[in-house]
Amino acid sequence: MPKITKRLVEVAEVRDKDYIIFDGEIPGFGARILPSGKRSYLVQYRVGRKFRRMSLGLHGILTAEKARGRAIKVLGRVKDGEDPAGAREKARTELTVDDLGRRVIDEHAAHHCKPRTVGGYRYYLKAYIRDRIGHLRVSEIERADIAKLHHDLRFAPIQANRCLQFLSKAFNLAEVWGLRPDGTNPCRHVKKYPEKKRERYLSKEELARLGETLRQCEQEGIESRSAINALRLLIFTGCRLSEIMTLKWDYVDFIFPIPKPAPRPSISAPRRSRSFPRSNGRTKPHGSSPGRTPART
Repeated sequence: MPKITKRLVEVAEVRDKDYIIFDGEIPGFGARILPSGKRSYLVQYRVGRKFRRMSLGLHGILTAEKARGRAIKVLGRVKDGEDPAGAREKARTELTVDDLGRRVIDEHAAHHCKPRTVGGYRYYLKAYIRDRIGHLRVSEIERADIAKLHHDLRFAPIQANRCLQFLSKAFNLAEVWGLRPDGTNPCRHVKKYPEKKRERYLSKEELARLGETLRQCEQEGIESRSAINALRLLIFTGCRLSEIMTLKWDYVDFIFPIPKPAPRPSISAPRRSRSFPRSNGRTKPHGSSPGRTPART
């Protein structure tokens, strides 16, 4: 076999099918001649029982001598037990941070988290993460990348902390899915910004004005009775809005508090007992808000 040179590659005939001219000095190094007339350099090697071919570059952009040098480096890595072509293919198909975030939402959060949490994840990914580090590959992310993202969001410390929590969960799952080695979560040791609890209690005067407004709305029919009852329940129970909006008869037993999924940092009205008093011998209230289910007695 002849030595691959610029002259040899340029005078090689074009055939109906592509073919390879291998070098006589370096095993596996060769030039591919395509039916279109394009010529490129490649190196072929064996890993176990499989043959691998790795493109080195187009002739004209890459000289024969530079291609020879690249082939020698590739074969040296193969001798050390590496698979350069396999590594290149894996890098091309590897997930980016944006891909990982969408997979976490679709395959994990959608099945294990509440809809509100899923919506929050989608928002953080789209608004803060995608444009900053979404293009980076999962295996390339380091703690410095996460720390920089967190620092860049210092103007919105709460959102910065939520993004950090989401990314920490995502990289934990990346380890479970085999996308990163165990114990390599880059979010570790990135300190969150301090969060101040925000509490606001309605004063007696504000409660009186609110009660009077609700009575006027009820008398004049300005607002639906369901909405008015929902506001009254918020005032007298201190529940979350979502708890009242999804209230079911199964949650009301008149003795024990309504079950809460998790503690909340603040409430908007003075907290009161969540048990409902019996009235006029009734065993259930006139109706639960805000739904329009007929009253039960």
